[in-house]
Amino acid sequence: MSILPQAVKLALIRLRRLRPAALLPASCVLCGADGAAPVLCPGCAADLPLLPAARCPQCAEPTTHGERCGRCLAVPPHFDTTTAIFRYDFPLDRLVHALKYGHQLGIAAWLGDCLAGAATDSPGEVVVPLPLHPARLRSRGFNQSAEIARSLAARLGRPVAYDLLQRRRDTGPQAALPLKERAANVRRAFECSRDAAGASFLLVDDVMTSGATLDEAARTLKLHGARTVGVAVVARALRN
Repeated sequence: MSILPQAVKLALIRLRRLRPAALLPASCVLCGADGAAPVLCPGCAADLPLLPAARCPQCAEPTTHGERCGRCLAVPPHFDTTTAIFRYDFPLDRLVHALKYGHQLGIAAWLGDCLAGAATDSPGEVVVPLPLHPARLRSRGFNQSAEIARSLAARLGRPVAYDLLQRRRDTGPQAALPLKERAANVRRAFECSRDAAGASFLLVDDVMTSGATLDEAARTLKLHGARTVGVAVVARALRN
């Protein structure tokens, strides 16, 4: 029996029907089995580490009964909700690595469709991908968050504001820093290109670790008048 939630399974079925085959790998990204449709074979798809159902509605950290976690109660982030599907762990981490560093863009479309199945009720009238600094974008050649957001927004029927947020400082990888230094590292890293008064946004990224980068992006949107900011990420790195 598959362990994938029904919403994700339906998203995979829709993707299989609608996504052009040329955009997708011909074999399973994780194990190499031939004929994987669309990205993973059934066995590898079943092995992806799902987050538990009971988790903090604001940051997606697992909690006993689905209540807000102690950290969000003590120091509330600027984003209002978080939708996430997977725990950032093996083998999901290899899938994300293949997208970001192997340039397998078909994975982004697949992940975006999976995320759309879970984010149907997520607040946010406009989808906003977390931006890369121009230097990082030139180096990588694409923004994985924008590629995931493109697919997610198409499934949800919501517009995408690709240029609403810009990253004005190249802060370097957050993963290289201790948790306590990450918020300071991204402080004032973003700027908003226009007034966001009264609007509701859904910020999209591939992985949430400490949440500091998404928090700063949400803070920037709210400084420009955003009413609410939700977050949608493929995976959540757990604190414990």
